[in-house]
Amino acid sequence: MKTILTMMIVVLGGFSTITAQNTSKFQFKSEMIDYGEIEKGSDGVRVFEFKNIGDAPLIIENVYSSCGCTVPTWPKAPIQAGESGKIEVKYDTNRVGPIRKTITIYSNTDEPTKALKIKGKILDPDEKS
Repeated sequence: MKTILTMMIVVLGGFSTITAQNTSKFQFKSEMIDYGEIEKGSDGVRVFEFKNIGDAPLIIENVYSSCGCTVPTWPKAPIQAGESGKIEVKYDTNRVGPIRKTITIYSNTDEPTKALKIKGKILDPDEKS
């Protein structure tokens, strides 16, 4: 009788653990944005689109850029399960040369730290090849 009671407690405890593990999860359309070759002073705004494919609200706690030349903005409200969101990055296109930056997202997802990349090249129209 004790064995049966012990097994029932273990099984019920296992079910409560499974249901308590609801998580949020990112699914990005793309984890890299390629600006390509653009002219100095061009529009530097690009958008990373994502969906919460988890079963709990997704909360983005913070987003950092590897450089002050890239400014991210993100939704402050929770993204519900099944809903979509956007992280916008604005690169300072007055800096001529190659772009290789990382945008790091801190969230409550199954992968709490996520790195996104931007790349490209800013051309100076005044320079002659």
